[in-house]
Amino acid sequence: MTQIIVLPHVELCPDGSVLEAAPGTTLCDALLEHGIDIEHACEKSCACTTCHVIVREGFSSLNVAEDEEEDLLDKAWGLEPQSRLSCQAVVAATPLVVEIPRYTINMAREGKH
Repeated sequence: MTQIIVLPHVELCPDGSVLEAAPGTTLCDALLEHGIDIEHACEKSCACTTCHVIVREGFSSLNVAEDEEEDLLDKAWGLEPQSRLSCQAVVAATPLVVEIPRYTINMAREGKH
């Protein structure tokens, strides 16, 4: 199992969290399985940016982002060099430190679909 430290997020996990995930699990699934209700408006199909996370430690251990994910990330709020869509980022054996941005862009919810 791989340790994932989730930094505090005002709404989703105010005190932060430490969880374990099996290698091969996506970050989104790991967060959801541990009660961190990260948005995933496209149902984890790599069609939105609502599950955007910033991987503060362990970024290089994740699978390489596909072009489709990279294109979507360009539209994410608060994009940083270590940004990933959590539905596409697959956990390996290296421990991770993850930050969930304070804001997300949900076009469907905001009436811009």
